[in-house]
Amino acid sequence: MDPLLKLLQENAALAPAQLAALLAQPEAAVAAKIKAYEADQVILGYRAILNEEKLGEDRVRAVIEVKITPEREGGFNRLAERIARYGEVRSCYLMSGGYDLLVIVEGSNLREVASFVSEKLATIQGVVSTATHFLLKPYKEQGVLMSRERNEERLAVSP
Repeated sequence: MDPLLKLLQENAALAPAQLAALLAQPEAAVAAKIKAYEADQVILGYRAILNEEKLGEDRVRAVIEVKITPEREGGFNRLAERIARYGEVRSCYLMSGGYDLLVIVEGSNLREVASFVSEKLATIQGVVSTATHFLLKPYKEQGVLMSRERNEERLAVSP
């Protein structure tokens, strides 16, 4: 992977001048490369990872295992793309194993998420079954530890 992309993945808030210094390249060349990656849709967007607990946000997130019947012409793609378009859906992945899609949804409360599953997701033709798991507490999000505390406890060694 291009070192520029690696740096942006780790910290997208770095300015082109900072990236240029870290890569020992001219700032204009780095900025042009970023623009090209954006134009080619290699870079699709930039996001900040927020600690919702510190914000006082009470959002409900759930992971949903979805079994679907593949379509003749489109396989899993058309159904997966249809599900991914819903505003409640944060992520949607084709999976191997016991289910076909892994769908991550978010709502303002438990009822909103349950309503999405029962009224929208489960009613789509081709959806065979769903299994919903509610996320209780994040410890790591997209490679970032949610707690910065350094509690390096060591287990006691006994003879």
